Amino acid sequence: MAGVKLWSLVLIVLCMMSLSSLVNGADNNEGLAASFIFGDSLVDAGNNNYLQTLSKANVPPNGIDFKASGGQPTGRFTNGRTIGDIVGEELGVPNYAVPYLAPNSTGKAILNGVNYASGGGGIMNATGSIFVNRLGLDIQIDYFNNTRKQLDDLLDARKFIVANVSPVSCIPYQKIINQLKEFQCVDLANKLAMQYNRQLKSLLTELNGKLQGAIFVHANVYDLVMELITNYAQYGFTTAGRACCGIGNVGQISGIIPCGPTSSLCDDRDKHVFWDAYHPSEAANMFHQSILNSFVYGSTQYVSPVDLKQLRNL
Repeated sequence: MAGVKLWSLVLIVLCMMSLSSLVNGADNNEGLAASFIFGDSLVDAGNNNYLQTLSKANVPPNGIDFKASGGQPTGRFTNGRTIGDIVGEELGVPNYAVPYLAPNSTGKAILNGVNYASGGGGIMNATGSIFVNRLGLDIQIDYFNNTRKQLDDLLDARKFIVANVSPVSCIPYQKIINQLKEFQCVDLANKLAMQYNRQLKSLLTELNGKLQGAIFVHANVYDLVMELITNYAQYGFTTAGRACCGIGNVGQISGIIPCGPTSSLCDDRDKHVFWDAYHPSEAANMFHQSILNSFVYGSTQYVSPVDLKQLRNL
């Protein structure tokens, strides 16, 4: 039963990522004025640094490949940039969105956007309670409303990118606690994810029909990530089942203890799909430029009803 409870926790946390939204304000056709990011540890840019929480990534080797910090940890749960960072770059956001809880998240800094994401956060308020403190979706939305009071005259936030649930049963953590082989996934978790994804897409279609002036873009992260996990070798990776950063090969412990200074570290970080037992590497977040371009420049398999460039220019 303990394994089931932990599995459920991971699913809910990643569901938060499935509703992670980049609320974009366009500045004519010259690029985005700002990017506002909601989510969990997949897109947390450092909010948890300012919380008394067990979910932290502000220690090495996290951030080892993050050029903006000179390889120092920033609170991102990966070795480099998150998918939120990368998509923002592709769409012309000049600077990374500042974490809401950071001391410099006021004044002109918020004109480039704000990041509300928090490792361990989820759609449900109870999600991530094992980590003690985290910012759930309700709190993130409250913080966004605080930001909007400062931006109402400058920014019209009516464009949303909403990602569905990825194949959460295929992360290294799941393989560890369920004693699976590298190419195996937990069937039930993926079935639940696909059921949720179907309902999410229907909801976004309904919202696009009802909320005049707003547009919700559906990002099909599930198929994108499954493509990478299934055919990782075609994209230059050597493994999609083993994490780069971990506490050795010690069964369940390596899936629970977070990446930190005492962790073993692989030599070929750009060849691992997963940075640790839960989070993708920067190379996986980049995931072959042609695939990333499917989000930005258009592929109905991965993004609809418009691509992200079209969304920016609306």
